[in-house]
Amino acid sequence: MTILCVRFQLPPTSEADLPHLLGMLEEFTPVVQALPPGGALADLRGAERYFGRDAVELASVIRVRSLALHGVDCVIGAGPGPMLARMALDDAAPGTTRTVPGEPDAIAEFLADKPVAALPGVGTATARTLGDYGLDTLGRVAAAPLSTLQRLIGAKAGRELREKANGIDRGRVVPNAVSRSLAAERPFGRDELDPDRHRRALLSAAEELGARLRALEKVCRTLTLTVRYADRSATTRSRTLTEPTAHSPALTRTAYGLYEALGLQRARVRAIALRAEGLDPADQASHQLTFDPVDEKVRRIEEVADRARAKFGPRAVMPGGLGGAAA
Repeated sequence: MTILCVRFQLPPTSEADLPHLLGMLEEFTPVVQALPPGGALADLRGAERYFGRDAVELASVIRVRSLALHGVDCVIGAGPGPMLARMALDDAAPGTTRTVPGEPDAIAEFLADKPVAALPGVGTATARTLGDYGLDTLGRVAAAPLSTLQRLIGAKAGRELREKANGIDRGRVVPNAVSRSLAAERPFGRDELDPDRHRRALLSAAEELGARLRALEKVCRTLTLTVRYADRSATTRSRTLTEPTAHSPALTRTAYGLYEALGLQRARVRAIALRAEGLDPADQASHQLTFDPVDEKVRRIEEVADRARAKFGPRAVMPGGLGGAAA
C-alpha cells in the first residue's frame, strides 16, 4: 500500500486551514494532490523507503501530527492506487485507517460485493443501466464479458469499467495547488428528495462562492458540481463558463444547468457542493459589455450587497429565494 487518501475533519467554514494540513503531508512526501474542501491524496512510495515504515504506520503518524499541531482529526484510506485508496476511505470509520492490501485476491475480495456506484467516476445513470441487466455489484461486473459491458455503456467506458472492477488502478497522484479553487458545500439534515430544496442549496452555494471570489478579487473559469447520495456514491460534473466571472447570477445559472443535466429523479441527496476552479485575478479578466440595463443594475446591487455583508456579516443580504430557508 503506497497511496493514502486523507479526509480531514474540518468544519465547513475552515477550508482555509487545508493548505497548512497539506504542508504537513508534504513533510512526508512532495507528491500530494489536494482534494478540497478537506481531503488529499499522498503517494508514499518514496516515504516508505526513506522513513523505513509502511503506509499504514505513516498514516498513524500523520493522524497524530494533525491532531497535535492543528487540532484536526482525520480519516484515512490506504491502497495500492488512488482509486482503491479513495474507496477504502469511504469504508473507514472516523479516526481510523482502512486498508486494501495489494494482493490481487485481497483486492478482488474488497471489491466483489460493493455496488457499482461505489466506484469513483460511475454515476447513477450508468449504475442504473448496469443494474437493469443484473450487473449491480463490482464482482458481477468484473466477471461479465467485455463485449457485454461495451454494448451497454460504450467501448471505452466499458473497457475502463471492467479494468477498475478487476482492481486495475491506472490513476496517479498529481500534485496541484489548492489555492486555485474555492468550494462551498451544503449538506442536508436528512436525505433530501425535494428538487426545490436542491435548487435552494445550489443558490446558497453559488451566492457564497460569488461573494468569496469578489472579496478575494478573483474570477473563476470553471464551475464543478458534486452531488452526494444516500448510498455514499457521488456524481461530479464540470462546465467551463462563457467568460471568467465572480458574478453570482452567472454562477447560479451555470449551477442550475449542471444540476438539470443530471436528470435526477427522486434521488436521495445527502449533500450538494459547488467548486469554483481556474481562479485568476479579476483585474486581468475581460467582461463582455451589454446594452441590457437590467444586467448593469444587478451588478450594482451586488456591489452594495457585498459592502453590507462585509459590515454586518454574510447573512445580512440574501436572495429572496433563500428567505426562510435553512440552506
